[in-house]
Amino acid sequence: MTEELLGIFNKYSFPERDENSLVSIEDIQLHLKFDLPEDYVFYVENYLGIDQFIGFEFIKLWSLEEIIDANLEYHIFEKLPQTLAIGTNGSGEFIGIYFDDTNAIKIILSPFTDLNANYHVEIGNSFTDFLVRLDEGVEWFS
Repeated sequence: MTEELLGIFNKYSFPERDENSLVSIEDIQLHLKFDLPEDYVFYVENYLGIDQFIGFEFIKLWSLEEIIDANLEYHIFEKLPQTLAIGTNGSGEFIGIYFDDTNAIKIILSPFTDLNANYHVEIGNSFTDFLVRLDEGVEWFS
Protein backbone atom coordinates (compact mmCIF):
# COMPACT_ATOMS: atom_id res chain seq x y z
CA MET A 1 0.00 0.00 0.00
CA THR A 2 1.08 3.56 -0.53
CA GLU A 3 3.03 5.44 2.12
CA GLU A 4 0.40 8.18 1.83
CA LEU A 5 -2.42 5.83 2.87
CA LEU A 6 -0.41 4.22 5.67
CA GLY A 7 0.54 7.70 6.89
CA ILE A 8 -3.15 8.63 7.23
CA PHE A 9 -3.92 5.37 9.04
CA ASN A 10 -1.12 6.15 11.52
CA LYS A 11 -1.90 9.87 11.88
CA TYR A 12 -5.53 9.20 12.84
CA SER A 13 -4.80 6.00 14.82
CA PHE A 14 -6.95 3.71 12.71
CA PRO A 15 -7.43 0.60 14.86
CA GLU A 16 -5.55 -2.35 13.44
CA ARG A 17 -7.22 -5.72 13.16
CA ASP A 18 -5.63 -8.23 15.52
CA GLU A 19 -7.50 -11.28 14.29
CA ASN A 20 -8.95 -12.44 11.01
CA SER A 21 -12.58 -11.66 10.28
CA LEU A 22 -15.17 -14.36 9.81
CA VAL A 23 -16.42 -12.27 6.85
CA SER A 24 -14.23 -12.20 3.74
CA ILE A 25 -13.93 -9.91 0.75
CA GLU A 26 -15.33 -12.79 -1.30
CA ASP A 27 -18.49 -12.73 0.86
CA ILE A 28 -19.00 -9.07 -0.05
CA GLN A 29 -18.12 -9.65 -3.72
CA LEU A 30 -21.02 -12.12 -4.01
CA HIS A 31 -23.38 -9.11 -3.74
CA LEU A 32 -21.51 -6.88 -6.20
CA LYS A 33 -21.21 -6.53 -9.94
CA PHE A 34 -17.69 -5.05 -9.67
CA ASP A 35 -14.39 -5.77 -7.94
CA LEU A 36 -13.51 -3.78 -4.86
CA PRO A 37 -10.49 -1.48 -5.23
CA GLU A 38 -7.20 -2.77 -3.81
CA ASP A 39 -6.66 0.16 -1.42
CA TYR A 40 -10.08 -0.40 0.17
CA VAL A 41 -9.55 -4.18 0.38
CA PHE A 42 -6.24 -3.55 2.15
CA TYR A 43 -8.02 -1.25 4.63
CA VAL A 44 -10.88 -3.61 5.60
CA GLU A 45 -8.63 -6.66 5.79
CA ASN A 46 -6.10 -4.93 8.08
CA TYR A 47 -8.09 -2.33 10.05
CA LEU A 48 -11.31 -2.15 12.03
CA GLY A 49 -14.01 0.46 11.46
CA ILE A 50 -13.47 4.05 12.58
CA ASP A 51 -15.75 6.71 14.01
CA GLN A 52 -14.05 10.13 14.01
CA PHE A 53 -13.29 13.44 12.33
CA ILE A 54 -10.69 13.54 9.60
CA GLY A 55 -10.09 17.14 8.63
CA PHE A 56 -13.40 19.00 8.78
CA GLU A 57 -15.61 15.98 8.13
CA PHE A 58 -16.92 13.29 10.46
CA ILE A 59 -16.81 9.77 9.06
CA LYS A 60 -17.80 6.37 10.33
CA LEU A 61 -16.34 3.59 8.21
CA TRP A 62 -17.83 0.17 8.85
CA SER A 63 -15.69 -2.85 9.62
CA LEU A 64 -15.62 -5.86 7.34
CA GLU A 65 -18.10 -7.57 9.68
CA GLU A 66 -20.69 -4.76 9.35
CA ILE A 67 -20.70 -4.09 5.59
CA ILE A 68 -23.00 -6.82 4.28
CA ASP A 69 -25.63 -6.39 7.02
CA ALA A 70 -25.64 -2.60 6.62
CA ASN A 71 -26.03 -2.78 2.84
CA LEU A 72 -28.86 -5.31 3.17
CA GLU A 73 -30.59 -3.29 5.91
CA TYR A 74 -30.47 -0.06 3.89
CA HIS A 75 -31.40 -1.89 0.62
CA ILE A 76 -28.24 -0.63 -1.13
CA PHE A 77 -27.57 -3.93 -2.95
CA GLU A 78 -31.16 -4.00 -4.18
CA LYS A 79 -31.67 -0.35 -5.20
CA LEU A 80 -28.10 0.66 -6.14
CA PRO A 81 -26.42 -2.42 -7.67
CA GLN A 82 -23.36 -0.42 -8.76
CA THR A 83 -22.77 0.90 -5.23
CA LEU A 84 -21.41 -0.48 -1.97
CA ALA A 85 -22.02 1.58 1.16
CA ILE A 86 -18.88 1.52 3.33
CA GLY A 87 -19.89 3.95 6.08
CA THR A 88 -21.70 7.15 6.93
CA ASN A 89 -21.12 10.81 7.72
CA GLY A 90 -23.49 10.61 10.70
CA SER A 91 -25.89 13.09 9.04
CA GLY A 92 -28.22 10.89 7.00
CA GLU A 93 -25.82 10.20 4.16
CA PHE A 94 -23.72 7.17 3.38
CA ILE A 95 -20.19 6.96 2.06
CA GLY A 96 -19.92 4.45 -0.74
CA ILE A 97 -17.88 2.97 -3.53
CA TYR A 98 -19.58 3.52 -6.89
CA PHE A 99 -18.66 1.66 -10.06
CA ASP A 100 -19.76 3.93 -12.91
CA ASP A 101 -20.71 3.14 -16.50
CA THR A 102 -17.15 3.83 -17.69
CA ASN A 103 -15.84 1.12 -15.30
CA ALA A 104 -14.26 3.73 -13.02
CA ILE A 105 -14.47 3.56 -9.24
CA LYS A 106 -15.55 6.66 -7.33
CA ILE A 107 -16.00 7.27 -3.62
CA ILE A 108 -19.36 8.96 -3.15
CA LEU A 109 -21.61 10.54 -0.55
CA SER A 110 -25.33 9.92 -1.04
CA PRO A 111 -28.54 10.22 1.03
CA PHE A 112 -30.01 7.15 2.71
CA THR A 113 -33.54 8.53 2.16
CA ASP A 114 -33.74 8.46 -1.64
CA LEU A 115 -31.53 5.71 -3.00
CA ASN A 116 -30.81 7.02 -6.47
CA ALA A 117 -27.39 7.29 -8.13
CA ASN A 118 -28.39 10.75 -9.41
CA TYR A 119 -27.80 12.01 -5.85
CA HIS A 120 -24.27 10.63 -5.57
CA VAL A 121 -21.65 13.33 -4.92
CA GLU A 122 -18.08 12.32 -5.75
CA ILE A 123 -15.78 12.78 -2.73
CA GLY A 124 -12.79 10.87 -4.08
CA ASN A 125 -11.61 9.08 -7.18
CA SER A 126 -10.20 6.25 -5.02
CA PHE A 127 -10.34 5.22 -1.38
CA THR A 128 -6.88 6.71 -0.89
CA ASP A 129 -7.87 9.96 -2.64
CA PHE A 130 -10.97 10.20 -0.41
CA LEU A 131 -8.86 9.98 2.77
CA VAL A 132 -6.17 12.33 1.41
CA ARG A 133 -8.81 14.95 0.55
CA LEU A 134 -10.24 14.69 4.07
CA ASP A 135 -6.78 14.94 5.64
CA GLU A 136 -5.99 18.02 3.52
CA GLY A 137 -9.20 19.70 4.74
CA VAL A 138 -11.12 19.55 1.46
CA GLU A 139 -14.76 20.03 2.44
CA TRP A 140 -17.45 18.02 0.72
CA PHE A 141 -19.81 20.96 0.37
CA SER A 142 -18.77 24.60 0.17
